[in-house]
Amino acid sequence: MRSSLKLTKILSKASTQQRYYSAELKSILAAQIPQKQAELKEIKEKFGNVSLGDTTVRMAYEGMRGIKGLVTETSLLDPEEGIRFRGYSIPECQEKLTKAQGGQEPLPEAMLWLLLTGEVPTPQQTEGLRADLQQRAQQVDPKTVEFVKSIPNNLHPMTQFSMAILALQKDSKFAQAYQDGVHKREYWIHTYEDVLNCIARLPLVASIIYRKTYHNGQYIKSDSSLDWAADYASMMGFGGNKQIAELFRLYLSIHTDHEGGNVSAHATHLVGSALSDPYLSLSAGMNGLAGPLHGLANQEVLKWLKEVQKDLNGREPTKEVLRQLIWDTLNGGRVVPGYGHAVLRKTDPRYTCQREFAQKYMKDDPLFKLVSTLYEVVPDVLTEHGKTKNPWPNVDAHSGCLLQHYGLVEEDYYTVMFGVSRGIGVLSSLLWDRALGLPIERPKSVTTEWIKKHVKMN
Repeated sequence: MRSSLKLTKILSKASTQQRYYSAELKSILAAQIPQKQAELKEIKEKFGNVSLGDTTVRMAYEGMRGIKGLVTETSLLDPEEGIRFRGYSIPECQEKLTKAQGGQEPLPEAMLWLLLTGEVPTPQQTEGLRADLQQRAQQVDPKTVEFVKSIPNNLHPMTQFSMAILALQKDSKFAQAYQDGVHKREYWIHTYEDVLNCIARLPLVASIIYRKTYHNGQYIKSDSSLDWAADYASMMGFGGNKQIAELFRLYLSIHTDHEGGNVSAHATHLVGSALSDPYLSLSAGMNGLAGPLHGLANQEVLKWLKEVQKDLNGREPTKEVLRQLIWDTLNGGRVVPGYGHAVLRKTDPRYTCQREFAQKYMKDDPLFKLVSTLYEVVPDVLTEHGKTKNPWPNVDAHSGCLLQHYGLVEEDYYTVMFGVSRGIGVLSSLLWDRALGLPIERPKSVTTEWIKKHVKMN
């Protein structure tokens, strides 16, 4: 009897601590937001007419490339340094962010805290957020779960994922609050609830999509004692494997954010600027992520690697042999997937950290050996070819071979994993859009005829 009462007290104390650290995240944001609002107002008043750089006709025709026209607080992409999350590089995040017990990779919960607040969370704060996300995940409507299970398997997993996010939308706190006439200064509070609810439930719906599409609907229940990434891996069928749990933590942390100009981040921001709730906004972002020039690229890279293996036809993948294969690819009018980036002008740090993971755990894997040799060959060939501004590998060049090694061989699903991770970044950014009261996005467009007249006049 005494031991039972003691256990009850311990559990009650733990639950109280979890609620405290969960409430602490919201209170930190509540303290930060007025300061940031005042800062934004001062910047607009004092420096609103300062030029950020000239635009050109080429920029207008080529995807607005390089135009500084967005503010995204959560991350910044430097052409030489790569991505920095709230000022921290990937190696710094790996060093500073909370890790699972016995693990070496950052927990995505800690990354979420960092992106939301700009502060590195303590282990206690990370644990409180972990517990809060797990609790929110358990509260999903069973009817929503049944709907996700009913989505036809012949739809691409990304189509299913977008539909699943829309199915979660019926529980939007922001949509309900807006309908009830909430004051705009409280938009962020209800957006906060949607953001955490949505992020908490993404692994659930994503794992359902995986199990029903590839494993005959043999679903695996969530384990609320696990962290967000490890539970996702477990629900997919990879529970109990410490290495793949570590891989999921790394993968789901480094794919969270890549500043605001990429398609998934920009689409989420754009749709959210119309005061669409976080679910509608994220679904739009995922539809952009599904494009072959964006998140689907990791799937394209893996298919290409398998084609290279087929073309080798048993030959050893030496530098000389691969060099000729690369030239054959380029001379055939095709690109080498996984190399080059719209902004980066060096090897993507996300590629590097995945390479380090592979060197630690799977250095003898044949596909990893192929990726490694290509890393030594492709940049030189692309430089010699002369049509690529950045001949170095990006994140997509590596992730597929890691997942393949651990048995996650269904490459059509890879972009869903990317999307689960990206939800953390774009929804953190969307929360700040609402907190700072950023307006609806409405750039000015012109016609080719207008451009011709403008050029003639000037």
